[in-house]
Amino acid sequence: MGKRIKAVDQYIAKSKPFAQPIMEHIRDIVHSVSPDIEEVMKWSFPHFNYKGNICSMAAFKEHCAFGFWKGSIMKDEDKIINPVGKTAMGSLGRIASIKELPSKKILVKYIKEAIQLNEKGVIVPKKKPATTKEVKIPEDFANALAKSKKAGKVFDEFSPSHKKEYIEWIVDAKREETRIKRIETALEWIAEGKGKNWKYERK
Repeated sequence: MGKRIKAVDQYIAKSKPFAQPIMEHIRDIVHSVSPDIEEVMKWSFPHFNYKGNICSMAAFKEHCAFGFWKGSIMKDEDKIINPVGKTAMGSLGRIASIKELPSKKILVKYIKEAIQLNEKGVIVPKKKPATTKEVKIPEDFANALAKSKKAGKVFDEFSPSHKKEYIEWIVDAKREETRIKRIETALEWIAEGKGKNWKYERK
């Protein structure tokens, strides 16, 4: 049942004694779901594939880990998947004995769901990049921008990162005269549509 490889045999054999029965148990359950599931070593630990990764397992000094490749979008009806970032590697947290694993019936159900996700070509959505927070514009700089219609208009259209570069440059001035000079220079560059680091930007 299932397509097993020697590399996984060797991985299990080299694991700590406590981990070996756990990994053999997981391996048997995974392969019991479908004869088409294949084993492959990725990142130095065993993965199980069916039209792409479905799950993986790993052994450490004091615990084992088992995870579903698309666990973050699985139904998790039995609430066995730990939230990402709340536990060690894997979907089930630290596993130190077979007793700490969900029942075979539950694991089979989850593995079948993982297979179905791959059959349907479902992709885990990428995390949205953190939005750049708007930086408060210093009063003197805001007043200067208000007096220069062109610079003010261009600055309003700048990306948050471009605005932040100018604001931080002005705020970091150690002396008042330096700050005034930087505001004047900033207005000139902004009116020309230049970012703070325009000299280093590729043309």
